[in-house]
Amino acid sequence: MGRARAAVGSIVFLLVAPGVIAGLIPWLLTGWHAHAYPFVVRVAGAILLAAGVLVLLHAFLRFVLEGVGTPAPVAPTERLVVGGLYRFVRNPMYLAVAAALVGQALLLGRPVLLVEAAAFGAAVVAFVRLYEEPTLRRQFGAEYDEYRAAVPGWWPRLGALSRRRS
Repeated sequence: MGRARAAVGSIVFLLVAPGVIAGLIPWLLTGWHAHAYPFVVRVAGAILLAAGVLVLLHAFLRFVLEGVGTPAPVAPTERLVVGGLYRFVRNPMYLAVAAALVGQALLLGRPVLLVEAAAFGAAVVAFVRLYEEPTLRRQFGAEYDEYRAAVPGWWPRLGALSRRRS
């Protein structure tokens, strides 16, 4: 798969997966109608939402440029993606979607989106454990095992790969 095809596939997947989880479902649940919440909470929500979107876009870009593939299981990367934010945490894409959901909950003052974020988190952890990690282990072998040992899955750690490259 070339980078142009990976880019198109990634854009489609971005619209379908995160677009539904962090866009369509929150809209269906809230209609984007905000409730009165303290200003500081709403500002924190806006910052969290913006950070989630930026991290998500960065992660998708890494899949195209570094991995030469997409995040979609039907069109996986040719190479293991370990650069950019993937140096600090193995699952920045999932964390970004969760951050966007929590950010929307705070920005709109809608706790129902916290319930969606929790459900998303549970589903993602199960998906990663039962499908994604075994698939990456089969596809990339020792390279993935080394990466998995060096970089935490869910809690970003600065310098996570510095020990690996020393």
